[in-house]
Amino acid sequence: MPRTDRPLVVTGAIAACTAAGTGLVVLTMLALVGWIAAPHAGLGLTGVLRTAALLWLIGHHVGFSLPRTGDIGMLPLGLVLLPGALLWRAGRWVVRTGGVGKLRHVGYAALALAVPYAMVSAALALASSSAMARPSLPEAVACPFLLALTAGGLGGARALAPWSELIGLLPDRLRAVTAGAAGALTVLVAAGGLLAAISLALHLAEYRAVDQSLAPGAVGAILLLLAQAAYVPNAVTWAISFMLGPGFAFGTGTVIAPTGSVLGPLPAFPMLAALPPGVRPAVPAAASVAVLLVPYLAGAFGGLLTTRAAPLLALETAPLWGFASGALTGGVLGILAAVAGGPLGDGRLAAVGPSGWQAGVVAALEVGVAAAVTAGVANWLRLRKVTGERPAPGRAVADDDGHTIYVDPWADAADQGPARPPSSPGPSSLP
Repeated sequence: MPRTDRPLVVTGAIAACTAAGTGLVVLTMLALVGWIAAPHAGLGLTGVLRTAALLWLIGHHVGFSLPRTGDIGMLPLGLVLLPGALLWRAGRWVVRTGGVGKLRHVGYAALALAVPYAMVSAALALASSSAMARPSLPEAVACPFLLALTAGGLGGARALAPWSELIGLLPDRLRAVTAGAAGALTVLVAAGGLLAAISLALHLAEYRAVDQSLAPGAVGAILLLLAQAAYVPNAVTWAISFMLGPGFAFGTGTVIAPTGSVLGPLPAFPMLAALPPGVRPAVPAAASVAVLLVPYLAGAFGGLLTTRAAPLLALETAPLWGFASGALTGGVLGILAAVAGGPLGDGRLAAVGPSGWQAGVVAALEVGVAAAVTAGVANWLRLRKVTGERPAPGRAVADDDGHTIYVDPWADAADQGPARPPSSPGPSSLP
């Protein structure tokens, strides 16, 4: 893509409008299909466009309020993938065509994209507001801005350098902690997805009963399936919170945890058939133990990756870096748990989903402790192997004839002259 002489702010505004417009067109087509398949009296073409704009805002995790119902914040995380992918491409385009040649300048490109994108979002929030639904204006500014800044910044950075070079810019310790947290999160997400799938498979009859009671028709069935697919990330996050122990709620005074569940009536949504209402005892002891062990296994895997990605650590510092990877994992899970739930009105369903701070704290402790122990043991084995192959500096050793030899720890430094501090890579080392 050839570079232009346009100012960076103009390039960012063009990319922001293009990304927002593309996503809005896709959602408008879906809204039109639903309107044609199941028309409602009093909802004309203007109402369809407002619905599409509201769906666009929901895709950026912008809550809204309904009259006589209250605030709606339980939003599908899967819809974030569409604007995230568009903003990723927009960030790459801004960097390539906006004359950005240094990695340290990518932040300016991301900001040039995020600011006009937030302005477009605010305009859509005002335009889609009606007596039927009113989006939250503060969230309509903050959430799209953060998403554009993150996705656009990552896309712009990737346009300048491959991932291997970008990861190489991180300090050794931070790179090791990030690798450990990524490994632990991978295990938890995989286990959470498996647990959610098993729970839904065990209640397949209830799922079919709810689906048949809705009688959505052919087109409605496709739209209903897309809506359920958009809630899959929420379900995985809820399953992870279940494995951590605190569980999650679906209404005030309810809980779903390995120790037992207490639920009231559920909305007619097929995926919720995996959560049978009423008072249920705890899962079988063997299954409960297996579920609760998953976070510790994830922490052990993360601690192992932390040790392998880090240089040789001192014996007493390796557990600290392992626990740091667990703390980072807990922070990420806390954020995911907070955005995976939300209110479904001001009544009984005002509390839906896991508690963000509970999931984050428990995950940091469980994953962190397991990662600290594993990192300490793995690093001790590495130290033992190294000291077994090479005499420690300044240690006395004996040769085959019984003579004692003292190793000079500074011999290599004296032969090579004064030591020079190693040059650490930084953003300036990239184009």
